[in-house]
Amino acid sequence: MPMSTPRTRRRPPAWARLSDEQLLQLRFCDLGLSVRDSHIERGARRLYEELRARGIRFRPHIWLAEEWFSPDGVPGIAVPFYLAHPRLARLERSIMGQVEGGNSRWFMRILRHEAGHALDNAYRLRRRKRWREAFGPASRRYPDRYKARPGSRRYVHHLGDWYAQAHPTEDFAETFAVWLTPHSAWRKRYAEWPAVRKLQVVDDLMTEVRERPAPVRIRTRIEPIDTNTRTLAQHYRRKTARYHQYRRSMVDAMLQWLFSLERPRKDAVRAATLLRAHQRALCVAVSRELGLPRYSVQEIMRTMIDRSEALQLYIRGSRRDAVHVSRWLLERLVSLYSQGETPHIPL
Repeated sequence: MPMSTPRTRRRPPAWARLSDEQLLQLRFCDLGLSVRDSHIERGARRLYEELRARGIRFRPHIWLAEEWFSPDGVPGIAVPFYLAHPRLARLERSIMGQVEGGNSRWFMRILRHEAGHALDNAYRLRRRKRWREAFGPASRRYPDRYKARPGSRRYVHHLGDWYAQAHPTEDFAETFAVWLTPHSAWRKRYAEWPAVRKLQVVDDLMTEVRERPAPVRIRTRIEPIDTNTRTLAQHYRRKTARYHQYRRSMVDAMLQWLFSLERPRKDAVRAATLLRAHQRALCVAVSRELGLPRYSVQEIMRTMIDRSEALQLYIRGSRRDAVHVSRWLLERLVSLYSQGETPHIPL
């Protein structure tokens, strides 16, 4: 194999030194962003290696856009612009309170999910009878909201919020992501679940397409950043208005009410660390108190841990008090989720 030519280190862009207010006035197309030499490129290489290890020749093309998505009919993945540069990630966090996909583990979870959509498009899998029998018709209307069944074992769990229940295409993408994840041990983990049949269907479909070129190979880029004339200020005005409608904001608000965004003292414990340490005991207690399946409570606890970690929250006061309020919050969220609907955020 010939040696590759060393890449020259890029100079930091001039806008990296701007304040948030100044940065927001820039247009996307003026940022000069690229997947090359970024955290995104490294994640893409890892995804391609995971596909290669499974004998799948397909490689989804990746481009920068405003949000995560994989368009219908296009075998590729749009990745949000803010992941292309640390300065933009800081801006995203300052405005939205989190960076979706901002660490390697989270990034790969979303990327595998999106790869499921892209592969579905590349091989036209949704047209196959086995796909439709397992997941339902892809033509089903995309809902604005969906009522999740936290205790259902007919769906895998990958991104959280019982996302596989939103739509047949999301069910497939989530199932594919679990199947693709290295060392996921899905046969053992889901052995007693009806969802294992969907995982087996994915396994069978991947055997059918293994080492075969994809029929759909177009490299279309939908809404790419380099031609987007919208300013970052316009983008965030739309995004914040939209996200305020989602239930996740309610969960975040409750977590931030109980815990602290700033470290109150040097020895303060992260909220996610405390929740993990008391996860089993809290889930057992709340499950018994509310008379609900422990599994349903565990999934909501996982959401609390994930959101506390994403928001980088710390406990206030003593550990004992923090455990007490954590139980109260878990009971409250379990009650709300068991009665209400989950907002649908397309990925």
